[in-house]
Amino acid sequence: MCIRDRTNGPRAMKTRLVNTALPAALLGILGLSWEASVHFFEIPSYILPGPWEIVKVMWQRMDLLATHGVVTLIEIALGFLVALVVGLSLAVLIHASRIIERSFLPLIISSQTIPVFAIAPLLILWFGYGIGSKVVMTAIIVFFPIVINTVEGLKAADPDTLALLDILEASPGQVFFKVRVPQSLPFVFSGIKIGVAVSVIGAVIGEWVGAREGLGYLMIHANAQLQVELVFASIFWLSFLGMGLYGLVVVLERLLVPWRHGGSSK
Repeated sequence: MCIRDRTNGPRAMKTRLVNTALPAALLGILGLSWEASVHFFEIPSYILPGPWEIVKVMWQRMDLLATHGVVTLIEIALGFLVALVVGLSLAVLIHASRIIERSFLPLIISSQTIPVFAIAPLLILWFGYGIGSKVVMTAIIVFFPIVINTVEGLKAADPDTLALLDILEASPGQVFFKVRVPQSLPFVFSGIKIGVAVSVIGAVIGEWVGAREGLGYLMIHANAQLQVELVFASIFWLSFLGMGLYGLVVVLERLLVPWRHGGSSK
């Protein structure tokens, strides 16, 4: 019996086209409305520049934005990797031991109640104005969704499958790697997507508090000189970085968890 691939049919192509066209149309309408409002209400550029002015600044100051953007990207990438390694490791330990879960989980949750701006000056004091404080700040923000989602994913293994493996006398290692890890991957990637989306916030906050380079530093420097177009250009670059990293995670998820998106898991 031949099974049609729903992911490549005409309906699927039409759906993908609509999903691409709608956000683009909405973005275009928002940009035109913004530009029209600036001209209609005669808003000064040092208060709210129009999109066209921002695009011109992005083009004219491309070298400056790219130089600072690379610094911020490195901070985000390193902080995300630290959070990923520590978060996944701690999640496995929390799942494996009730003692560790009761000891660490309340601390992890309570750590998220502390405003990041409150600890940012301390990180600058401890790690200096270099890249270290920004990496730690990014890791602190990214860490939480990865840990929580991974723990929930490891707990969400199918009980019938676990019972079957118990009857077959499978070892704990076999149960973990053959059942719990594959079935937890959708949860893990959900946490990773949340983490990578907010990772930009951690790096920028660290640069706001104390830095010599980076897009956050550029925003503070430009704002002090009333270069609002450059501030918005930096914000747009940060948005592009965040969306690019999110898209990279989505592609990786489609490769490692194809069954979640209607693909085959050969």
